[in-house]
Amino acid sequence: MSVNIKTVAKLAGVSVSTVSKIINNYSEISEETRQKVLDIMAETGYIPSNSAKTLATKKSNLIGVIFAGKLNIDFTHPFFVEVLNAFKKQMGILGYDLLFFSNEKFHPVGEDYLARCRHFQVDGCIVISGQELESTIQELDQSPIPCIGVDLRMTGKNSGYIMSDNEKISTKVIEHFYLQGYRDIGFIGSTTHSEISSLREQGLIKSLQDWGLPVNPDWFVHGEDFYEESGYRAMKQMMKNGPLPRAVFAGSDLLAIGAIRALHESDIRVPEDVAIIGCDNIDAAKYTTPPLTTVKQDKEKIGKLAALMLYDLISNQMNMSSVFVEPELVIRKSCGAK
Repeated sequence: MSVNIKTVAKLAGVSVSTVSKIINNYSEISEETRQKVLDIMAETGYIPSNSAKTLATKKSNLIGVIFAGKLNIDFTHPFFVEVLNAFKKQMGILGYDLLFFSNEKFHPVGEDYLARCRHFQVDGCIVISGQELESTIQELDQSPIPCIGVDLRMTGKNSGYIMSDNEKISTKVIEHFYLQGYRDIGFIGSTTHSEISSLREQGLIKSLQDWGLPVNPDWFVHGEDFYEESGYRAMKQMMKNGPLPRAVFAGSDLLAIGAIRALHESDIRVPEDVAIIGCDNIDAAKYTTPPLTTVKQDKEKIGKLAALMLYDLISNQMNMSSVFVEPELVIRKSCGAK
């Protein structure tokens, strides 16, 4: 005979919710009832499953993890891996497991994330920002399922988001360049479809204008993503555009690393000829030649806050909220005095 939570409840003469409370160690059940149910579970060989808990409590204790976008960020990106690791640890402490959604092939016209969230009965979702977002991300955002976006604005009734203060990132970069004597400044960003890259670029342009510095379109180049190869190709393109600026802000450390490789191949010295500042403060930034000056995003804090915010949304302890985490400039040798 197939035994499930309903079978145990029927044999014990109690409700399914009572069995669930016993499974989840609620204290309000009498010891007599608790022991009776536990005895029946032992006799029938019933082992509580996550789905059984879900049936009774309407909670799965599962959190969906979505790497959004047709050009999505994945496990090869060191910034998001560290954020997700901090998120996983905090959600584990809170009693949740993670369910990762793939987006390579699911729906003929796009990812139906909402349908999958309902199918797996997840209690909430963390959505990691990618590029060229699927339209169904907006559908999920506007649904009753609690969601937290990382580097992605989510404004639904049951959603929130967290990101670094991207305008302040650019402000810190320009201020440091200015203090070091640099006046001709360029930018390497990801594709124009990336909101985060666009925010950093807009912040950079605003800061340049605030300082009365030139904004030269030839010095603003976009790659295809945030990875090293895009930074390499973008710097090669900037070289073709004409004389290089004296300093370049790259929208990620990986872009900066690729840009430095392109400069070295052309015997252009960093920072003597072109100074470089990256963004993220990934571990590899310490080991480039020269070590990379960068803007630190507090990955541990972002991941932990994302978990706590999502938990509060699931528990109906907060309404939609947005949090901007303070960045910090980490000075190394890729940006020296002019």
